[in-house]
Amino acid sequence: MRKITEIIIHCTATKEGVEVHEKDIDRWHRKKGWNGCGYHYVITLTGEREGGRAEAVVGAHTIGHNQTSIGVVYVGGLDKTGKAKDTRTPQQEYALLELCRELIAKYPNARLSGHNQWAHKSCPCFDVPKWAAANGLPYDATINRV
Repeated sequence: MRKITEIIIHCTATKEGVEVHEKDIDRWHRKKGWNGCGYHYVITLTGEREGGRAEAVVGAHTIGHNQTSIGVVYVGGLDKTGKAKDTRTPQQEYALLELCRELIAKYPNARLSGHNQWAHKSCPCFDVPKWAAANGLPYDATINRV
C-alpha cells in the first residue's frame, strides 16, 4: 500500500456546463502517451463519483507529488469564455466534500491541497486551503510551485 500524505484537488479545465466523464479524461491522457486517466476520482457535473486509477496505483496529476497523493478532479473550471472560474455545481461541492471526508478517514495523515499550490496553474480555480478550513478538513497551506 502506498503512503498517502496528500489529496490534491484539480479541475478538468473545461467550460462551465460541459459534461465530461472519466472515459473522456482517459482518452485525453492516453493521447498524451500516459497510462490512462491520471486521476483517482472524477466528480461529474451532477455530483456522480467516477473512478479513475485505483488508489494503489500512482497517479499522473501533479509533478513531484504523484507517489504519495490521491488525485481528485471535478468537471469544469472555466467560464463560458474559457477564463478560470470556480464552476462547481452544488452537487459537485457536496460530492467533493463527502469524498474528501472519506479519503481523510482512510488516510488520516493526508492533507488537502490544490494543484495550483504545486504548479503555475489556476487549477482547481478555488482556494482549497480556505475551503478545507471552512469544512473542518486538514489542509496543506504550502505553496511550492515548480
